[in-house]
Amino acid sequence: MIHPSAVVDGSAVIGNNVNIGPWTYIGPNVEIGDDCSIASHVVIKGPTVIGKRNQIYQFSSVGEDTPDLKYKGESTRLLIGDNNTIREGVTIHRGTVQDKGVTEIGNNNLLMAYVHVGHDCVLGDNVVMTNNAAVAGHVYVGDWAILSGFAMVHQYVHLGAHCFIGPASFIYHDVPAGVTVSGSPAEPRTINREGLKRRGFTAEQISLANRMYKILYRRGLRLEEALLSISDLGDDPIVLMFIESVERSTRGIIR
Repeated sequence: MIHPSAVVDGSAVIGNNVNIGPWTYIGPNVEIGDDCSIASHVVIKGPTVIGKRNQIYQFSSVGEDTPDLKYKGESTRLLIGDNNTIREGVTIHRGTVQDKGVTEIGNNNLLMAYVHVGHDCVLGDNVVMTNNAAVAGHVYVGDWAILSGFAMVHQYVHLGAHCFIGPASFIYHDVPAGVTVSGSPAEPRTINREGLKRRGFTAEQISLANRMYKILYRRGLRLEEALLSISDLGDDPIVLMFIESVERSTRGIIR
């Protein structure tokens, strides 16, 4: 159902069983998949593609131009997957041509009130961003990562899968998979033991994660030495995930 006061551009593609609330604006070059719910006073601009069963709450701005000064009005995109919940006042910007030209949001993510996702970011699946958390441009957020309230992430930072960012933390450097960090500037604290447990990792895998953390952060080793020691722990998926998240770092990992 589309409320009579909503403004929906004629070029927008609206799927089946989509609810659009009063005073919402859906611009040109927007596609919204089946079974989505768009509340009142939402602005969605394109080119933007939104998948199925997403909920977008009031006063959110989705697919707006980035305020990045290098953006000169080029046609860039926002892609959002399925089953995402975008709460009140969230802002998500499209990409820039200086990167891939697209901002990407995966599936089953929860973006709480007043979250900001900057241009050219990539969010994986099952990410939780708590109230007022913000990621600047070109940030990569791995699957199952959790950002606590008021966390701020510097541009180009990579957050590994299953990491946990503490409240009001400022992240300058990349965070390895499964690591908990906090502070401003943030520092490594421990592994995200509870998060790994909830995600179905075994006690043995969590023990491996703890050993990897100690090798990387407690032995005073150079990064190359630490990675060699960690690789000796075998090829369990949690070991490979940890190593991959460190090796893909472009800004240097948090240490």
